Amino acid sequence: MTTRLLGAFAALALLAACSSTDDGAQTGGAGGTIRPGSQEDLVANVGDRVFFDFDRSNIRADQRPVLQRQAEWMQRNASVQVQIEGHADERGTREYNLALGQRRANAARDVLIAGGVSGARITTISYGKDRPAALGSNEEAWAQNRRAVTVVQ
Repeated sequence: MTTRLLGAFAALALLAACSSTDDGAQTGGAGGTIRPGSQEDLVANVGDRVFFDFDRSNIRADQRPVLQRQAEWMQRNASVQVQIEGHADERGTREYNLALGQRRANAARDVLIAGGVSGARITTISYGKDRPAALGSNEEAWAQNRRAVTVVQ
């Protein structure tokens, strides 16, 4: 009987710990709260990156919804400024990949501006192949490294 009572009490305590105070903040997976307008909010609720085809800087049709959600998110968070980082995979020269990364960042910026975001709120930078998201010399790694990442400033 005592074991059942303790089990019921433990279940009740667990439920109470999982309840929210509904203060407008969203909870993160680790039990913390995510501040609206933060990088964590962008990543968890919208997505912070778009991917590109090899040697291309045009926004793929399957990536446009991410940028459209980012534009909507930025309109809801009017004080947020972002920097878009352009990246490339390891193939090609450093100079070529810096230029390609810049074209990718600019392409993402252009979609945000077309979505109603002021260009004054967006800066761009290229890291070329210098900051890979995935290590490896294979298509899987290269596909993850051909990206533009939106970072809250």
